[in-house]
Amino acid sequence: MPTREQARLRTRYGPWAVVTGASSGIGRETAVLLAEAGLNLVLVARTRALLDQLGQELTARHAVEVRVLSLDLAAGAAVGELATATADLDVGLLVAAAGFGTSGPFLDTLDAAEEEMLAVNCRAVLGLTRVFGRRFAARGRGGVVLFASIVGFQGVPNAAHYAATKAYVQSLGEALAVEWKPLGIDVLTSAPGPTRSGFGDRAGMTMGAALTPQEVARGTLRALGRRATTLPGLLTKVLTWSLATAPRWLRVRIMGGIMSGMTGKRVKPPRTPVPG
Repeated sequence: MPTREQARLRTRYGPWAVVTGASSGIGRETAVLLAEAGLNLVLVARTRALLDQLGQELTARHAVEVRVLSLDLAAGAAVGELATATADLDVGLLVAAAGFGTSGPFLDTLDAAEEEMLAVNCRAVLGLTRVFGRRFAARGRGGVVLFASIVGFQGVPNAAHYAATKAYVQSLGEALAVEWKPLGIDVLTSAPGPTRSGFGDRAGMTMGAALTPQEVARGTLRALGRRATTLPGLLTKVLTWSLATAPRWLRVRIMGGIMSGMTGKRVKPPRTPVPG
């Protein structure tokens, strides 16, 4: 017997959902919760074997249909390929969970990695929201979940470009939530704190206290259709609220110190801090 929340998700956002970054972490856990709610799924990530395994598990456990698409969203043609592959489906929900980060002094980061991150975190999100936003507008209802981060609320030394990509996602989601509400489209931007999802390993960060992907996924889906931005998990709320009254320039310094501790890179303070 489905719960009231599961019935809400299936009725409002079914019958199909597209989840990017579905092979691990937050994307995977979101896909699991949507399958439990009875939504059919299009699972998107680079690693086909992991997608196939997850798809088989979800079909066996929840009797949902699953399609898997092995795509690298950093590639320019990926969004078009995804659009074509889902053209015959009545998709009502997009969960854009694919993304990654880098860390370290800005001038020391690799050009290729930064370009790839920009493509996945921003360009692909832009393309996906336009493709599925138009479909949802035509059908008169739908939902979009974008994943930002608490680092997107201010600049973050030693993760400057990553924080900037998440600021882009946050700003885009906030605007679309208002712009698309009259069209029947719910847009939610989820801004979690540190999460144990494999992200830290790729970004070269050591995490202490951190959320689980399950916490983030569950809190995010619970907020969908009820608010425009959510801070999933108690840790996220504590970290965000603790900085809420600080001026932006100070938040930048504090977040830089936190990132310095996570990456082992020391942020040198300027001789004269200038608010900005």
